[in-house]
Amino acid sequence: MYYSSGNYEAFARPRKPEGVDHKSAYIIGTGLAALTAAVYLVRDGQMKGEHIHIFEKDPIPGGACDGYEYPQLGYVMRGGREMDNHFEVMWDLFRSIPSIETEGASVLDEYYWLNKKDPNFSLCRATVNRGADAHTDGKFDISDKGAMEIMRLFFTPDEALYNKKITDFFDDEVLNSNFWLYWRTMFAFENWHSALEMKLYIKRFIHHIGGLPDFKALRFTKYNQYESMILPMIKYLEGHHVDFRYNTKVVNVEFDIQPERKLAKRIELCVDNETRYVDLIEDDLVFITNGGCVENSSLGSQTSPAPFNTNIRKGGGWDMWRKIAAQSPDFGHPDKFCSDPEQTNWMSATVTTLDQRIVPYIKNICKRDPFSGGVVTGGIVTVKDSNWLLSWTFNRQPQFRSQPKDQLVGWIYGLFSDKPGNYVKKAMRECTGEEICMEWLYHLGVPVDQIEELAKNSANTVPCMMPYITAFFMPREAGDRPDVVPQGAVNFAFLGQFAETKRDTIFTTEYSMRTGMEAVYTLLDVDRGVPEVWGSTYDIRDLLNATIKLRDGKPLSEMKLGFFKDVAVKGLLKKIKGTDIEKLLAEYHVF
Repeated sequence: MYYSSGNYEAFARPRKPEGVDHKSAYIIGTGLAALTAAVYLVRDGQMKGEHIHIFEKDPIPGGACDGYEYPQLGYVMRGGREMDNHFEVMWDLFRSIPSIETEGASVLDEYYWLNKKDPNFSLCRATVNRGADAHTDGKFDISDKGAMEIMRLFFTPDEALYNKKITDFFDDEVLNSNFWLYWRTMFAFENWHSALEMKLYIKRFIHHIGGLPDFKALRFTKYNQYESMILPMIKYLEGHHVDFRYNTKVVNVEFDIQPERKLAKRIELCVDNETRYVDLIEDDLVFITNGGCVENSSLGSQTSPAPFNTNIRKGGGWDMWRKIAAQSPDFGHPDKFCSDPEQTNWMSATVTTLDQRIVPYIKNICKRDPFSGGVVTGGIVTVKDSNWLLSWTFNRQPQFRSQPKDQLVGWIYGLFSDKPGNYVKKAMRECTGEEICMEWLYHLGVPVDQIEELAKNSANTVPCMMPYITAFFMPREAGDRPDVVPQGAVNFAFLGQFAETKRDTIFTTEYSMRTGMEAVYTLLDVDRGVPEVWGSTYDIRDLLNATIKLRDGKPLSEMKLGFFKDVAVKGLLKKIKGTDIEKLLAEYHVF
């Protein structure tokens, strides 16, 4: 497997890999990474679909990319997905997946047309004082000292960031700024999370720093992530006769470990409470989704809270990874991520409006008609003075194809599930859906004497507790996540958010899909390049632009550097006068 850039290889079709007709594949999970691996096995690996077997412990596919209407419960979206125009693997794959709505179009076509016609941006990023605009006004509001702290992190080598927390690098100069408000709520970072992941995120999305305050950098699917992304992939794979086995738990994968060679030799399954085995040979390829950010997630209802289940369950992603990791240090260290759910949880809730009484309060904040079919909030609206650090969003409506035309489906989440609310004096994790809705309505500015009645009769709210949703952000070091294809691996690979690949960032659709592509291309030796991560972190134009945008447009010449540094800068400017460097710095308003 090797990386490529440009469109020469992007449009090429690889030759059929040698010996692929004699190979089979066993894929654990049906999340985005697993389905991506299956698609690349079919499309570029040219493996027969009936040779591909996918094991899913749940009755429905999708992993973290869900979106379902549960009988007697209502619509549920545990999370949302924000896409970037430089998700190179994602668009490489979706150009080949037919749309399930538009005749003759691909998923990429449909997505491209939608976001060209209706570009995303927010008209109100944050509120205070019960629905009033917080007037972040597109500003990062960060001091020179804070900007230098971010710069220091950006240039710190990865190795110096192993097991370090964000607060080891940032103090109140950053943590009290709009920058951190935008960042932590958009990406779900906590102060105690990994400084290394923070740095990787800044480098990965340096080309979009200017789009953070109003979300103009983002793109969204038409419907929820299950219907817009997962379902088309499932239909494509079923059309190629791929074998899906639901309600099938993978308990363990057993390996033959030799000094220079590692072979997956048997898969242990649990089906209908019975243990079964799949014996493997070298031509049987195994793709393992280890861990899982939505493991142990639980749903409540309008009238009941979502349980906080932290015990690692047999047959789940964490339990399986522990069994696998016990066989070799090359298979990672799952307990680095799943041992402290108080550090890795947050809660979400899906709210469905049942009549028109809540709609004016939404409209007042987003400044758009939610029933227009276009962008509504344009990303999350953060309640700046919320004890739960509540954020909420309504994407384009309808979010579900079955959704009644007079209803809205939106998403709420709180980073601090253990704190009492401002209106509902209970921890979010203790609240029913109705109580979470009451807290949200309070922050929308609904009159207090109407809150309880509207939450009960004008909305249906389904809470979801996710104990391990940010497990991948825990401080770590090299080796804590296994390589996609570990050294010496003969017939297996790891997939998803807890597998290690270069330069990309976790908690993105692209990361999951990249691991799937890299796994297939490596094990089948596909003769085509995997598109490298977009190189904006090496583009001087993006670096200069981000530097000035982070300072809210103020040139570096306004920074107070001290007498001797100021003299040095003046000397530098004198030396570059009349050169292309001077023109470049002027173009991006650096001086």
